[in-house]
Amino acid sequence: MAEVYSVSQLTAYLKNLVEEDPHLQQIWVQGEISNFTRHSSGHQYFTLKDESARLRCVMFRRESQRLKFLPQDGMAVTVLGRLAIYPKNGEYQLYVAVMEASGVGSLYLAYEQLKQRLAEEGLFDQARKRRLPVLPRKIAVITSPTGAAVRDIIRILHRRYPRVDILVIPALVQGASAPQSLVASLDLIGRLPGLDLAIIGRGGGSIEELWAFNDEHVARAIARCPIPVVSAVGHETDFTIADFVADLRAPTPSAAAELSVPEINKLREDLGAMESRLKNLLLQTLEKKRILLSKAATYPDLVRPDRWLALRRQQIDLAREEMVNRIRNKLEGKKHSLLKKIAKLEALSPLATLTRGYSICLREDGSVVSRAGQVKPGEEINILLHQGELCCAVRKVKEEREG
Repeated sequence: MAEVYSVSQLTAYLKNLVEEDPHLQQIWVQGEISNFTRHSSGHQYFTLKDESARLRCVMFRRESQRLKFLPQDGMAVTVLGRLAIYPKNGEYQLYVAVMEASGVGSLYLAYEQLKQRLAEEGLFDQARKRRLPVLPRKIAVITSPTGAAVRDIIRILHRRYPRVDILVIPALVQGASAPQSLVASLDLIGRLPGLDLAIIGRGGGSIEELWAFNDEHVARAIARCPIPVVSAVGHETDFTIADFVADLRAPTPSAAAELSVPEINKLREDLGAMESRLKNLLLQTLEKKRILLSKAATYPDLVRPDRWLALRRQQIDLAREEMVNRIRNKLEGKKHSLLKKIAKLEALSPLATLTRGYSICLREDGSVVSRAGQVKPGEEINILLHQGELCCAVRKVKEEREG
């Protein structure tokens, strides 16, 4: 019968096999940093990856203190270390002694380029972001239906505001098909009535696992969504393109649920306090009006309105008398002025000359005769007097000689 090994025995055998290989104890490895974590102890944990594989790495505090730069996700580096197997979980990992930066990783570069391009288009502008509804009636949650994130969101929404309706729209949140699935779910929101708010996201993970939320098509689907969108992707330190496009970025899915609805007990307390303030304000206003009414009841004009009316009647009579006097004086002035003008006209009138014994001689055609030569003997003329008119015939014409 073949020998049977326990898990511990097999792991110990492989550990010795790996750690006794001198080639694996001083080895240079190049890759892109992913899922970088700096522990409070000073140790650094991260993953090195390329297009087809990943390698877990540990860099202890002593080696980390010699670094001249701070490692970040997406950074391409070259490391020197020894390969070993960690028995507790049976995984092999690289214990890094030296790290050198070798450029920016492809995923990080793609992320930064897309971020800059969408920012230049205005998709991240604060002016286009919408405010969340104060009391949403129905919330759509776009995430994996089997993940812990959806359970946390539902639990917190029901705890904070039980009256809200929750519609879970299943979607893939990682993998090659995830962007297309997320876009389809976001576009579905526009065809569903009654939705007030959407939450899109997933729990934490590596940069590769969160990469679907850095997709350009997903970003544009969030931007054109007809209702406000809350992005809740990963942990507080994770930032994706979806976070910048969304109307609000929540650090975690649980935080997204808390930001989306009010706490109903707090809401009741606030409403109660507002009701009390409103009642007090109303009572204060009524008391002020009562005091004013009491004061008004003592005013003489209200106590004896007949006196007030008598005073007003007297004022009206005086005003009428004053108005009549003003009109009379004005008419007298106009009359006096008119008489003076009439006197001037009468002084210039030819009729006034007739009163002094003069007369006006007119021909039959009405023209005035001012010279004797204007008429001939036998011609009839009319002579206007102060009173009456003479119709005469010319017997003889005597013209005054010149010189």
